[in-house]
Amino acid sequence: MFPVSRPPSLDPVAAARWLAKPLSALNSPWLHEEVASRMQERLDFIKLKPRQWAHWEPLRGGVKAHAALVQRYPDARAWLACENLGHRQEAQSLCARKWWQVINGSGRRQLVGQPAEQSLDMLWANMQLHTCPDPQGLLQTWHQALAVNGFLMFSCLGPDTLRELRAVYACAGWPEPSHEFTDMHDWGDMLVQAGFAEPVMDMERITLTYASPESLLRELRELGQNLHIHRFAGLRGRAWKQSLTTALMTLARTEADGRLSLSFEIVYGHALKPLPRVKLATKTEIGLSQMRNMLRSSGGMSA
Repeated sequence: MFPVSRPPSLDPVAAARWLAKPLSALNSPWLHEEVASRMQERLDFIKLKPRQWAHWEPLRGGVKAHAALVQRYPDARAWLACENLGHRQEAQSLCARKWWQVINGSGRRQLVGQPAEQSLDMLWANMQLHTCPDPQGLLQTWHQALAVNGFLMFSCLGPDTLRELRAVYACAGWPEPSHEFTDMHDWGDMLVQAGFAEPVMDMERITLTYASPESLLRELRELGQNLHIHRFAGLRGRAWKQSLTTALMTLARTEADGRLSLSFEIVYGHALKPLPRVKLATKTEIGLSQMRNMLRSSGGMSA
């Protein structure tokens, strides 16, 4: 049995508003850039060198990460895939900056918009899926954009994220501070359902520490908003903020210098788009041109 198409506690309306929020190419979240750097280390084990690849929602995925990918694949054509018009315009302005042209020394164009179907050798999606109201549909979109034998690289938050903050809210009797995040095994099942093959999933935990409740809350605002469908519905005043600040002090690490700590579970995924399988019936007819295309794609025909 496959998992539901989205986390049951995610509010799709709130998620759509968050995804449409204006972004600046100069202010990618620090955690997103760090995760992208760690995800790029996994590319060392992949022999395929993409001729054409796309960075899905690069403004949120990490501008520094995109520059590093351009340096890694200098001869490849890169897409900046943006669904939101405002994000697309910001990405377009990013491509026009002189420093970007210096990084992309090969002279290949940075294309903004949506890549053509079945055209990409790699699709890179950093820290996207956990805020998507329709992740199964997005996986299918990525599958359609990839060429046969192309591969997907993605990362997202896992279910152990913000466990300390959830405990603080539960102790105070407050609604959840965030929606639930999908387990990496469920992501593997959803990849297969979307048509991918050979999914490889792994995870790690990153613990961040903060000097004060204010600095902790400031970073959380950069990373996202509370998308829980049963989140606190009204406006909260200064008294509640003071209660929150006091409650957050319980996150202080007793073995260190009193800094507050939060855990983030990072899920990494990699999968291939395989050669389409022919659906067999009692009697199946395959045309000569179709047979040739299948043989060429599988490497079984040289001319």
